Amino acid sequence: MTKEINTSEVFPPVEIARKVERLGVAKAHADSLSLLVLGILAGAFISLGALFFIVVVTDSSLGFGLTRLIGGLSFSLGLILVVIAGAELFTGNNLIAMAWASGLIGIREVMRNWGIVYVGNVLGCFGTVLLVLWCDIGGLAGGAVGEMAITIAVAKVDLSLLAAFARGILCNAFVCLAVWLAIGARSAADKVLVIIFPITAFVAIGLEHSIANWFFLPLGYFLDVQGGVSIIDAIVMNLVVTAGNILGGTVLVAGIYWLAYLRNERKDSTDDALDL
Repeated sequence: MTKEINTSEVFPPVEIARKVERLGVAKAHADSLSLLVLGILAGAFISLGALFFIVVVTDSSLGFGLTRLIGGLSFSLGLILVVIAGAELFTGNNLIAMAWASGLIGIREVMRNWGIVYVGNVLGCFGTVLLVLWCDIGGLAGGAVGEMAITIAVAKVDLSLLAAFARGILCNAFVCLAVWLAIGARSAADKVLVIIFPITAFVAIGLEHSIANWFFLPLGYFLDVQGGVSIIDAIVMNLVVTAGNILGGTVLVAGIYWLAYLRNERKDSTDDALDL
């Protein structure tokens, strides 16, 4: 008699860890063109979520907390599209570190995946910036949307490098947890639900996502006629955010869960092999 699968239940954490590990191997061995194309798609998806955020928070009279809340809900669109529609996002792919820690892939394969996907993400963001400029979306609400985009970009550039780094760490802990939960969910509706809360939280708190910043910062730069957004400062700041994102995703999520669930499995497999 075949046992029915209860699709209303999530996978247990240890099984999620195994799924993330297997997925990491698959991503590390994916062909370069597919990674690049799906990376471009992810950059565009995250940019659309960021654009949704800008429009929603413009001229909000709900107060700081509620405005950030609805902004975070709007931004969740980006990761929902990445997970459900299918794309390769650099920050989420930091979870590949679990497969590396288990010795299933090498550091060169990890760097190859991250490098190709990161470039693709940036290209997707830049392409979306161009479309937004051509559409003159910044002119919505009498130009208030454009002013909000500039305000966001200036605030990001004005962060200290330490603050940018720390916000990058915490941000990708949230993002990788959202991806982790989505991998553990069985239905599309469940995946959407578990993505919303971590992503809304990191946006509401004001943390820094390197890929979203490749949309926010160029958009603010091109809209800002006053020169408040320095391109050099923006690049340096966002590279620091990227380093923080890597640390948050690989250590605080992939590393912790590998130690909790997979470390002993690798050891047991080695011991069994030696016994044979």
